[in-house]
Amino acid sequence: MNGQQILGLHHITAIAGDAQRNYDFYTKTMGLRMVKKTVNFDDPGTYHFYYGNEQGTPGTILTFFPWEGIGQGRTGTGMATEIGYSVPAGSLDFWKDRFTRLNVPFTDVNERFGETCFSFTDSDGLNLALLVPKEADNREGWETGEIKGDVATRGFHSATLSLVKIDPTAKVLTDIFGYRLLSQEGNRYRFITDATPNAAIIDLLELPDGKPGRNAAGTNHHIAFRVANEADQMEYREKVLSKGLQITQKIDRDYFFSLYFREPGGVLFEIATDNPGFTVDEPLAELGSHLKLPRQFEPARADIERILPPLHQ
Repeated sequence: MNGQQILGLHHITAIAGDAQRNYDFYTKTMGLRMVKKTVNFDDPGTYHFYYGNEQGTPGTILTFFPWEGIGQGRTGTGMATEIGYSVPAGSLDFWKDRFTRLNVPFTDVNERFGETCFSFTDSDGLNLALLVPKEADNREGWETGEIKGDVATRGFHSATLSLVKIDPTAKVLTDIFGYRLLSQEGNRYRFITDATPNAAIIDLLELPDGKPGRNAAGTNHHIAFRVANEADQMEYREKVLSKGLQITQKIDRDYFFSLYFREPGGVLFEIATDNPGFTVDEPLAELGSHLKLPRQFEPARADIERILPPLHQ
């Protein structure tokens, strides 16, 4: 894993409609750790939740803006339409039994590119999948009282993007990010980076007659790709610009630095750094247990806490 490489997925950000319901689903049903409880930089009256493994390692981080009463979104072209989690071999029966008991909708077990998987939806209808990778995923999952290490999710396996035409997006993946086409099944094209063993896969789904998605509850807002540091990040900024695409200046998100651009198929891409990480303002043992505010909002803490819906953790 040398410098100036995209190291797979960093995080994925989605939209939810109710903060408590979202928290309960991901920490209790899915057994993820609440790594950070903060607020939306552009709308401090809305939470920004981060879920992941113990440390919130890049490649495990699913984040949400829970906008109360936003209404249901529509999954469609021009957006990420499925989040795939890696799980250990032999764990799918555990998850099927668990989802049955907790009334989580899921599909039959099937195969995708030779890997066993099934799809399910969260409490807002967001599309997710559990996949058993061909090669064992050695990342450590977050254990809870009900979900032990031998079945816990390991972090991201893949993200699926739905597009009217895949070629322009595929060129961003291959020519800028260093991915390669691994395989094709029907209208699903699998791209992979060799720079990391995990969270390394992007599937492009070509839907020429697909309808555009609409961002609201139950849809993905953007996907973030991982770089080691700010120097690598700025190299990628130049690469994106050299292809004639618009990209933001570097933005400090407290736990990483970000660049944003919309790829030609309409999906919002982010390039995010590993540094400084989630322990910059909370010790590891206490991650996610305090409301952490961006520095500029700290003077307004009392007002913000009054506006935010109560959250029972």
